[in-house]
Amino acid sequence: MRVIAGKYKSRRLAAPQGIETRPTSDRLRETLFNVVTPGIKDSVWLDLFAGSGAVGIEALSRGARSVYFVESAGSAARTIRKNLHTLKIEEGAEVIERDAVVALRMLDFQAVTCDFVFLDPPYRKLGDYERVLSFLSQSRLLNPGSRVIAEHDKHFDPGDTFGSLRRFRKLRQGDAVLSFYSVAPLQTAQK
Repeated sequence: MRVIAGKYKSRRLAAPQGIETRPTSDRLRETLFNVVTPGIKDSVWLDLFAGSGAVGIEALSRGARSVYFVESAGSAARTIRKNLHTLKIEEGAEVIERDAVVALRMLDFQAVTCDFVFLDPPYRKLGDYERVLSFLSQSRLLNPGSRVIAEHDKHFDPGDTFGSLRRFRKLRQGDAVLSFYSVAPLQTAQK
């Protein structure tokens, strides 16, 4: 696993040990960042179920201002910290070792606003998609221009609508799918 582009291009990243974490492939990350490139500069990211931190580190490498890495597994959180340390990333990165919804509540209370939210829960925890997307749709974490991207298995569809969040794009690559959501205008969200 490596950083694809930007300041840390081609640098290797460690992955957490075991089968609990499934890192986003280099190819899928490249696809994701090809889509979101225009909005990355000085953006704020939330990398939920962060695993190795590869998505958030890629965002920092490409010019994001800051990334909140949320990971509940201690071994994965240690891997994120190791990757940040190896790349000498000392600013703009915060590792939050908590359950995703607990971390979302904490960040919402702190009035954090994110431009991009990436979530990739373990595929066996399908309920996490609904929990997280429903919370995000009602939180202050998103602004009208925010994008939420969910990575999921091709055999599972998290849904088109969660409160004010509407899916506007799906990209399939191999067995994985990226679903892109945005905040619907107020009049659309009330229908």
